[in-house]
Amino acid sequence: MSELPPPPGPPSFPSSSGGEPPPRRTGVVVGLALVGILGYLVVNVFVGVVVLSLESTVAIGVGAGVLAVLGIGAGVVLLGLRRSWSVGLGLGLMIGWGLASIVSAGFCTGLNPEMYT
Repeated sequence: MSELPPPPGPPSFPSSSGGEPPPRRTGVVVGLALVGILGYLVVNVFVGVVVLSLESTVAIGVGAGVLAVLGIGAGVVLLGLRRSWSVGLGLGLMIGWGLASIVSAGFCTGLNPEMYT
């Protein structure tokens, strides 16, 4: 009966880093995620005030598109950069968009169909 090969060892890192794992920057990611959430909410209030002052369903639709591109689109682009600061900020923007949508039942992000009647 043949024996099983030994399990693989710990991951090896490139020799340029001295064989040590790269530094973890979770504090930067978490801090910038909070900044992204707060930043998105500030922009959301600003866009909401501008849209409500125009009193038009077209303005509501354009505002909803701008907020979606800012929250989701910019968040995905920042995540794609794969830097610790950009990952945190991108996650914060997307979390902020999601929280604003859930807490306001879609009124703050233009997702609620009642806004267009």
